[in-house]
Amino acid sequence: MIIGRGTWLDKVAHHVIERERSLGRDMSLVRVESGLGASGIPHLGSFSDVARAYGIKMALETQGFKSELISFADDMDGLRKVPVGFPDWLNDHLAEPVSRIKDPFGCHDSFGAHIGSLLTESLDKVGIEYKYMRGSEAYKKGLLVEQIRKVLVNSDKIGSKLKETLGQEKFTKALPYFVICPNCGRIYTTEALSYDPKTDKVHFKCKGTKIKGKLIPGCGYEGDIDIKEGEGKLSWKVELASRWAALGIRFEAYGKDIADSVKFNDWVADEILGYPHPYHVRYEMFLDKGGKKLSKSSGNVITPQSWLRYGTKQSLMLLMYKRIKGAREVSIEDVPLYMEEYDRLEEGYFKKSLPPKLKGLYEYVNLLKVPEKMPVHVPYRLLVQLASIAPEEGYVDFIIKRLTAYGYKEIDDFLIEKIKLAHNMAKDRVTVVQVQVQLNDQEKEAVKKLIEVLKTNRDGTSIQNSIYEIAKSSGLKPSDFFKKLYQIIFGSDNGPRLGYYIADVGPEKITDILQKSLGS
Repeated sequence: MIIGRGTWLDKVAHHVIERERSLGRDMSLVRVESGLGASGIPHLGSFSDVARAYGIKMALETQGFKSELISFADDMDGLRKVPVGFPDWLNDHLAEPVSRIKDPFGCHDSFGAHIGSLLTESLDKVGIEYKYMRGSEAYKKGLLVEQIRKVLVNSDKIGSKLKETLGQEKFTKALPYFVICPNCGRIYTTEALSYDPKTDKVHFKCKGTKIKGKLIPGCGYEGDIDIKEGEGKLSWKVELASRWAALGIRFEAYGKDIADSVKFNDWVADEILGYPHPYHVRYEMFLDKGGKKLSKSSGNVITPQSWLRYGTKQSLMLLMYKRIKGAREVSIEDVPLYMEEYDRLEEGYFKKSLPPKLKGLYEYVNLLKVPEKMPVHVPYRLLVQLASIAPEEGYVDFIIKRLTAYGYKEIDDFLIEKIKLAHNMAKDRVTVVQVQVQLNDQEKEAVKKLIEVLKTNRDGTSIQNSIYEIAKSSGLKPSDFFKKLYQIIFGSDNGPRLGYYIADVGPEKITDILQKSLGS
């Protein structure tokens, strides 16, 4: 039986629905959530949290349920490290809530708002719909007060469970709540010592803390704060559960790096707050090409903005929705691969040759807004190579004229967008990784013959004719040989009038690509 559109998103949505039915909860609105970090540069991993949650929202709606995505920005979080490229004076504000540190670039109301905007602008550009919430506003409005009360009243039980399950003793001595010190403005330097349920006040002292091995001294201030004032926040170990209960969240995915925290929050939701925790999916991390986790602190960040400088929003969403299981090494050099894979997916969709799973994938990649007709397809690598020889002034017209000469009769807005993206890749000299194509002995001999021809022949018509002759003399169908050459040069099954193209970009460049396909 095909569930929904047949993708992993539909299967997850089905599990969410079945679980909610078994719990007997109201399903007039099935909310999903994704947390947004507000203290470091958002990367593809940060983007994937929201993009995948939105995928579940779409799948729930496909199966007939109204859904909403909450993107919750934790801007009450204290600044732990100054991101690369940000001014050094931010070091003076470590442990202060990022919502209360001024924006170093002066374009937003705080450091946290600036960081949050880096992610939301990419979400908006792609077309993801979400309800944006800021932790600072949620606490000020008292959204979590009921949950804070339950957590603080049960703090002994929570502290004991944390020690028992994760071996952490910090909340056996203090409450899982951090007050913003009214004297020095820092948040993690304070220790909540007691809570009075009658007055809703927490007694605290600013004692100091260690962040990334660096001692952040406390100012020694001691006093009381009313939890309803929004001048404090719950510890991460209990805050997720509190948000789920306050907002009625039914699904949230998580990365394996926070699996223990999520499991503990599940217990808090179930046993302390009386709210059955949401359904989860655990996903693997995006890694760099060295196999290391993409990290804000280590500086190997790939931002959604950097991907969208070279690739379409569809290529980015294909990266998000292609699968959820298994870690994936990714770099900006992979953009052409996903551009080409998307084109193949789209061609199959409009030819009605895709199995249900891939048909559904295409529809979700387009956020269920499928174009009425297939856009014009030109291999992305062809556009990058043409952009590398195009003049800076008037490069779009130059490339369009060359495409027309190669036999492409139609130009549309989507193709012009891809020309501009390819130009960015060529201008920034981003390496385009060559596709590895399997060649049999006949095909290898034919490629070697073509390399010899290109050493002395620079005429487009002559090169085109030579390719035909080489194919025949090697016992290959010309159409099959052209297809193989397109795969080697463009990563595509089709392409331009090859002889004329080779003459334009230079036989030397194509010879180098052909040599690499032979492993030499």
